[in-house]
Amino acid sequence: MMAASSVSAVSADHSAGRIILSCNEGNDLYRYLKATTAEMVRYNTPAEAIDRAPQGTGVLLLADGYPDSRTGIDAALYDVAAVKKLRLYVEYPSSLPDMRLGETRKIGWERTVVASDAFGPDLKRLRILMIHDCRFIQTEAMSPHLVVARVAGYDTAVFGVPDKSVWPILFEHPRGGILAATTKLSQFVTARYAPTDVWPAVWTKILKWTYPGTELPEIRVKPLVRPCYGRDERLPSDAERLAVTRGVDWYIKGRMLMHADYLPLMARAQENTTDDGTQPGPGPLMPLGDGLFGITEAYSSRIDWQGNQPVRWFVRADCCCESAMAFALKGKMEKDQGSMLIASNLLDFVLNKSPLQQGPRANPESPSYGLLGWDTRPQGAGVYYGDDNARALLGMIAASGAIGIDCWDAAIVRCALANFRTSCPQGFRNARIEEPDLQKNGWRWYWEKSDGKWGGWKRHSPHYQAYLWAVNLWLYDKTKFEPLLARTHGGISHMMGLFPDKWEYECGRKPSEYARMLLPLAWLVRVSDTPEHRAWLRKIAQKVIDSQDQCGAMGESVIAGEQSNEEYGTREASLVFSPEDKCADMLYTMNFAFLALHEAAEVTGDKQIKAAEDRMADFLVRIQVRSDRPSELDGAWFRGFDFKKWDYWGSNADLGWGVWATESGWTQGWIASVFALRQMKTSLWEITKDSGIKHQFAKLRLAMLPDEVLAK
Repeated sequence: MMAASSVSAVSADHSAGRIILSCNEGNDLYRYLKATTAEMVRYNTPAEAIDRAPQGTGVLLLADGYPDSRTGIDAALYDVAAVKKLRLYVEYPSSLPDMRLGETRKIGWERTVVASDAFGPDLKRLRILMIHDCRFIQTEAMSPHLVVARVAGYDTAVFGVPDKSVWPILFEHPRGGILAATTKLSQFVTARYAPTDVWPAVWTKILKWTYPGTELPEIRVKPLVRPCYGRDERLPSDAERLAVTRGVDWYIKGRMLMHADYLPLMARAQENTTDDGTQPGPGPLMPLGDGLFGITEAYSSRIDWQGNQPVRWFVRADCCCESAMAFALKGKMEKDQGSMLIASNLLDFVLNKSPLQQGPRANPESPSYGLLGWDTRPQGAGVYYGDDNARALLGMIAASGAIGIDCWDAAIVRCALANFRTSCPQGFRNARIEEPDLQKNGWRWYWEKSDGKWGGWKRHSPHYQAYLWAVNLWLYDKTKFEPLLARTHGGISHMMGLFPDKWEYECGRKPSEYARMLLPLAWLVRVSDTPEHRAWLRKIAQKVIDSQDQCGAMGESVIAGEQSNEEYGTREASLVFSPEDKCADMLYTMNFAFLALHEAAEVTGDKQIKAAEDRMADFLVRIQVRSDRPSELDGAWFRGFDFKKWDYWGSNADLGWGVWATESGWTQGWIASVFALRQMKTSLWEITKDSGIKHQFAKLRLAMLPDEVLAK
């Protein structure tokens, strides 16, 4: 290590008046300062930087080895710096004078919180930041500026910083002259630290502390992953068509389509119960899939220390079918046979080559005949969510209509009737039915259950009922099978009679429930155009419109957020903590509202509804992901977007499905598909109007819902 006596040999003019750094050339801060032509000099090691620094200047010792190795700086080097009266910013250090540094920890539900007033009015105390996948050194420090802790809230830690399990991230050393970070803050671009607007304030504080009285460059961050267009940027004339192309190409670019070579990766991921099947995705050298093995579920909202996101290695029926719809509609829009083939492969996988509609689901004598399993795992194939089945059906219906073939009609009828016959006389269906219960009870038990002992059945939430009703109305239009309309109308009528005070709002997401309910109301007007039905549609459409911001986004709401810091991350959660938080949700709300507004505008010709749809389209085009690195995210839509910050930000309490999640079916499938429908100047209803599904219906209906059951 360099001795203190060697300091006198330094040429004082070599670094005078410059920012001095110890780091490699790939460091984010170094690259930023270099691009701004700041006066600076870089050294490869802390020892060299401290040795060459002029008396009384500042030195930034950045963490090249993070997270595997700490920044090498020992007591002798600190002594050299003290003799030279240097001001050191050191991150992820191997040692600090007279302080015990403990083990390296990795955050779970913790986030970073501003713990002092050091950052001024731009970054107030209790402000929440996100250092993704933060690895930090356990230690204790008085009056830290930043800490990590498990806190509830959106922008602000509303319940304050807890008393326990709070660890300093940035603090001033008590002996003076040292500003220490227990993690790597200089990776703020590569690791996508969020939200974007707070990190200039963090670095302004660090640089001003290190170089007091020095004129410093203004810090501005251009994220690697960012919205496609600015809030007020003029859009190109073909912006929506490009959104479809980029949105569907994302499936390929992101290697969401399964390939045979991915199967071992999926098996290993599903064995890892700790991360719920969430593991790194296929590497860039792995082959591309074509739908023959299905499609993976999502990119998780977790972002690792390198800025990458792991994949949720599940293959689900709804995701496959909704993605098939997007491929088929893009194929029809662009006359692209390759996209049509992928759509066909995905449907064939779901219906014929996977366990999703095989086993007892393929046995005409089984009460689960025709149903679609939740996912391809043995424990998932026997779980039947009504809403997931309904969205899979809508995806199959749309893809069939776009491709123009009828080979899946029998499977569509089987699945629709299987869900219909496990609904009760009042038109409601249990949100989740499992194979053992269905085998025990038989499907007639569900069909005839009208004694009022609902248990978990009659949930007055459109989230669980609305899309099943939409499927029933579509099938009624093609077959004129009266019970489909009668039971569905009964359920809708009952739900509208309870609106709004007695609805169940899943996780408090009121706009999401409005968005879900609007689709069956639009299709009810298609099959039964009455003043009452139009009034119902208008009432819900107005709720959707009232939830919409001027920019086209729908703000989220929450009835009751977490009641303590300890509750953060313990359950499925909204992206907002309070209605004042300006966040749109593309997983539960905007995706379904976009479809519903489009279908409602098409059937009614209502100019206000159409204007709301157009505003929403403009917003969704703008916030589609533009990603330089990692490139596999380019063209996606993340779940969350703060339309005040114009950035991907929100409460990440629903961690796997938080702000940065990209869902192949629910989000990507529906948004890309509605854009394609708009480009072709048609609707989901119209593109499927020529279905000949009635030719498969009569025989299957007699087998699955015999006349004697109907008579009873």
